[in-house]
Amino acid sequence: MGRLTLRTLRKKKEAGEKITMVSTYDYLSAKFCQEVGIDSVLVGDSLGMVFQGLDTTLPVTLDEMIYHAKVVRRGAPDLFLVVDMPFMSYQVSVEKAIENCGRVMKETGAQAVKIEGGEKVAELASRLIDAGIPVVGHLGYTPQSINVFGAPKVVGREDEEAELLRKDFKALEGAGVPIIVLESVPWRLAKELTESSEVITIGIGAGKFCDGQVLVFHDLVGLYEEAKPRFVRRYAEGAKIFKDALTKFKMDVERGDFPSEEESYGT
Repeated sequence: MGRLTLRTLRKKKEAGEKITMVSTYDYLSAKFCQEVGIDSVLVGDSLGMVFQGLDTTLPVTLDEMIYHAKVVRRGAPDLFLVVDMPFMSYQVSVEKAIENCGRVMKETGAQAVKIEGGEKVAELASRLIDAGIPVVGHLGYTPQSINVFGAPKVVGREDEEAELLRKDFKALEGAGVPIIVLESVPWRLAKELTESSEVITIGIGAGKFCDGQVLVFHDLVGLYEEAKPRFVRRYAEGAKIFKDALTKFKMDVERGDFPSEEESYGT
C-alpha cells in the first residue's frame, strides 16, 4: 500500500473515515501496528513513565526520543510516524527548536513532530512548517505542564478554560498545523473544534467525535498496570498473560521439567 502520508490522513478526514494512532516505543509493538493496519504511530515522551518507570515525562531526553523513534520506524516502515519533542527541547528558542526538530526528522524518518501548547507555540509551529517540518499540536491536558496543572485533569469544563482552548486551537490552525491531539477535553468541545475546522483532531479522552483516536500500546493491551485513566479501554490483559508464562517457566525450571530431552542437543 506504500507509506501513509499526511495527505492520506487528510483524505480519511474528508471521507469521514476514522484515523487510528498508537503510541509505542519499540520494534515489536510497532511491527504489530504495521501488520494490523494502524494508520499512525506516535513515539510519545510517555515512554518515560511506561518504558523507563519514571514518575513524569519531564526527564526524557532528545537522544532517547531519537533512539526509540528509529526503532519504531524499523518496525513500522509504512505508517505515519510522529515523534514527541521532549520537555525543553523546543521551549528555549525558536532557533534551537528548529535545530532539534530538524535532527529528529533527519535521524528517525519521522513525518511530523509533536509539540505541546497553543498560542505560545504558534509562531514556532509556523516557522517549523516553513522549514518543511510538519507539526502535530497538543492541547487540553499537556503532560509536560504537570507542574503547572498539579495533576492530570480534564481541561475545558469551565467557560474560561473552554474559550482559551478555542483560542489556542485557532492559533495552531492559523499557523498551518495539520493535526492536533486533544487530551482530556469534554466531548462536546472536542466535537465543536473537530467540526469547525479542516485540522485533523486526534482524541485521547476527548470523546468519539474526533477524527481519530490514540492510545498507548501498553495501555490498550493491558501491559501497564500502574494507572488506568477513564479513557483507556483494555483490549487484552497482557500483564496477566506474561506473568502466567513467567510463573510456568519458573516452576518448570525448578521441577526439572525444562528443558526436556526434545529441547536439548545431543552429542
